Amino acid sequence: MNAWVVTLIIIAVIAVILVALYFVGNKLQKKQMAQKEQMQAAAQQTSMLIIDKKMMKMKEAGLPKAVMDQTPKRYQNAKIPVVKAKVGPQTINLICDDGIFDDLPTKCEVKAMVSGIYITEIKSVRGKRKNAAAEEPKKKSFGAKMRAKQRQLQAEYEKEEKQKQVDKAQKQQEKKKKEKAKKITQ
Repeated sequence: MNAWVVTLIIIAVIAVILVALYFVGNKLQKKQMAQKEQMQAAAQQTSMLIIDKKMMKMKEAGLPKAVMDQTPKRYQNAKIPVVKAKVGPQTINLICDDGIFDDLPTKCEVKAMVSGIYITEIKSVRGKRKNAAAEEPKKKSFGAKMRAKQRQLQAEYEKEEKQKQVDKAQKQQEKKKKEKAKKITQ
């Protein structure tokens, strides 16, 4: 009898934790989508020569001091995709979106959408890809697989959110039509 009570309490605690994580995850995902929309609105197309790309810690990436000051301490040790690129006469370090990091060629000129120091999208690649066979590994690394899966799930989530908004707008239009019909019949 006592073991059953303990088991039920543990199950209840786990269920509460999972529900809390679900709601926190949804909130963070919506916040991320809003930030992504703002970044896409502020993005500008830039032509740059990609010199090198690496996954490295933020502290080692050589980013501006203002960026490091704004970033919470717990994220400064996290590895991020960093791209060393020549934009005009300057060679600068940029942060790349996880989704396009694997597709970004090195030693090529690229037209990309850049928002501040963040590369959001690749528009076109100019020139031949050198060592195309060497760039495309036959077997993807675990990190590359996870980034691809994250891109896929994020795209599905965005489609679902847009569909919900369209459905909500249609319901409101139908409701307005019904109210208008009621006013006409009365």
